[in-house]
Amino acid sequence: MCCDTFRAGAYDQLAQNATRAKIPFFGSHTERDPVKLAHDGLKKFKEVGNDIIIVDTSGRHKQEQALFEEMEQVAIVVKPNQIVFVMDASIGQAAIDQAQAFKDKVDIGAVILTKLDGHAKGGGALSAVAATKSPIIFIGTGEDINDLQEFEVQSFVSRLLGMGDVKGMIDIIKEVVPKESQPKIAKRLQEGKFSLRDMYEQFQNMLKMGPLDQVIGMLPMETGLNQLLKGAKGEAGHLKIKAYMTIMDSMTDEELDIPKVLNPSRITRIARGSGRSIKEVNELLLQYKQFEKVVVRMKNVRPGRMNQIQNLVPPHLLKQMGGASGLNSIIRQMGKDGLK
Repeated sequence: MCCDTFRAGAYDQLAQNATRAKIPFFGSHTERDPVKLAHDGLKKFKEVGNDIIIVDTSGRHKQEQALFEEMEQVAIVVKPNQIVFVMDASIGQAAIDQAQAFKDKVDIGAVILTKLDGHAKGGGALSAVAATKSPIIFIGTGEDINDLQEFEVQSFVSRLLGMGDVKGMIDIIKEVVPKESQPKIAKRLQEGKFSLRDMYEQFQNMLKMGPLDQVIGMLPMETGLNQLLKGAKGEAGHLKIKAYMTIMDSMTDEELDIPKVLNPSRITRIARGSGRSIKEVNELLLQYKQFEKVVVRMKNVRPGRMNQIQNLVPPHLLKQMGGASGLNSIIRQMGKDGLK
């Protein structure tokens, strides 16, 4: 039900999304009273026997008192089983004031965090959870309905700490890596071993994983690949990775398996053989060293960081994670999670 009469095009957008998802929708181009829309839409859907009804209301700022009163009136008419606070991840620490303003007006039961496909890591979500005392149930990583994903604490905390969405990456790799290769990859990563040949295979997998922007967002920031491919969206990003793979195609088996043998003369030969510049070869080797550091770090997560991390997590989110022991387990799992 579209009860957003404030934003231009809100009904048309909802209608398009609902049509793609093959679900019924309700709204009006002419009716401007959201309370009447809520009443009429609820009546219609109940008459046809729909058991789940989602009421979409206008977005509002904490200072827009009239819109908050409107939201209260809609809630009175609908009598919802659950009120979900949908928060823009990009507003950062302003989230706590916004969330508190919502909590003061209606009984929020859950949080959805959107726009996590950009640079926002979602740290403001911690403030929102603390203010609403409600769990995060979904996160949005794009414009499509399929980009709405169930919230998983491990992936979220990993991303928040700059370690990337390791679990999300593993889940995708499971789909694109042949099953017979998964145990070998898992064993090498768990042992902290990573060669240029491994990097080549990971690049191959990345090209199969779908939109490159989303895949890059899952990588730990320390790899540097996030910054390297910044702005290289779509085809440009794929071409960058393919250029790296072309460079590695010009390496010998020894160089792929034991990168430390690479010296200036070998680098010059590789550049000439691949048709790329020496600068590009060195750029690739720098990325390899960054990747290697991350693999080693994931193998040896330092227990001493646990207390520091725990202090950054609000009590209600910590409870959602299973307490201090649950957080401890999550961080340790980030360091040893493999493909199973």
